[in-house]
Amino acid sequence: MILYANPTAQFKHYQTEIEEAVLAVMRGDCYVLGEEVSSLEQEFASFIGTTDSVGVANGTDGIELALRALEIGHGDEVVTVSHTAVATVAAIELVGAKPVLVDVESQYYTLNPLQLEEVLSSNTKAVIAVHLYGQAADMDAILAFCNKHKIYLIEDVSQAHGALYKERRLGSIGDIGCFSCYPTKNLGAIGDAGLVTTNDNSLAKKIRMLREYGWEKRVSKFTGRNSRLDEIQAAVLRVKLKHLDADNQKRRQLAKYYTDQLSDLPIFLPDIRAEVEAVFHLFVIQVEDRQELLENLKEEGIQVGVHYPVPVHLQPAYQDIISTACDMSATEKLTQRIISLPIYPELSMNDAETIVTVLKKLLN
Repeated sequence: MILYANPTAQFKHYQTEIEEAVLAVMRGDCYVLGEEVSSLEQEFASFIGTTDSVGVANGTDGIELALRALEIGHGDEVVTVSHTAVATVAAIELVGAKPVLVDVESQYYTLNPLQLEEVLSSNTKAVIAVHLYGQAADMDAILAFCNKHKIYLIEDVSQAHGALYKERRLGSIGDIGCFSCYPTKNLGAIGDAGLVTTNDNSLAKKIRMLREYGWEKRVSKFTGRNSRLDEIQAAVLRVKLKHLDADNQKRRQLAKYYTDQLSDLPIFLPDIRAEVEAVFHLFVIQVEDRQELLENLKEEGIQVGVHYPVPVHLQPAYQDIISTACDMSATEKLTQRIISLPIYPELSMNDAETIVTVLKKLLN
């Protein structure tokens, strides 16, 4: 079976480095928010190009804490997309704010900035731009809207660690960047982990306090919670961060191979925005008869994914409590057609060639 994601393969690739780093933590005397976390925060901020980075327990917490640091809560509205991991929207609800969902650009799968004015209200406090599949959202247009209306811009970079938009790392452009480091991500831990980036020192300080009960010298200055990053996960991420650019380059090489080999098939291939260096967390194609292809690929021993099969605004938990005042046709159409092909740095060219051969056989 060829897997569409394989974090175990990455562990094996860096096994010696990871085991040494983890063992050093276990032999130490600090297991949560210690030197490994501090070093990771400094190294990740330097990598992204921000003044600060804050380690948190997971990516969902990262967005929630970002919203809390910006004092967004009950009565406020936060605009984002319906075509995203549900975590983006769940984080908005966790702070008591109202998610307002817009459509995506059908070409790039990211937030359609033309709809932002349609959903703007006096309660709009922030936009969360999701850089889906390793592709950057239209940051110039989104940033212009946010600046015009004096609202915050949060980047959800959970699928785009290391990607560039006009030579700037994603996560350094908005007010705050939020990263999941779930094991399958481009920068993945061996368990849950997350990072938050910002160029605002006061916001960074507040997020650090919020992740640990609002403490300052172990006295709660305001209401916080427990979202601490442990030393073992930080140690693992420090190892993988050193290799992230090289691993992303391997993803781009695989994406180019797929694009070159599959361009004549009756499918829609990923389209990369101008002046963007994507990192291909996922390689997503569109096909007419998805279910038949899913079944045939499974029979051929090829595992694929669907990211995501049901838009958030159509999921039972959210249908009656979120606003979708604008046209959602691009999202609703593409979620019936998308398939995520296997792509990760350890995927062999032999396996990539097998995938291409099978797709040509099934789709020609």
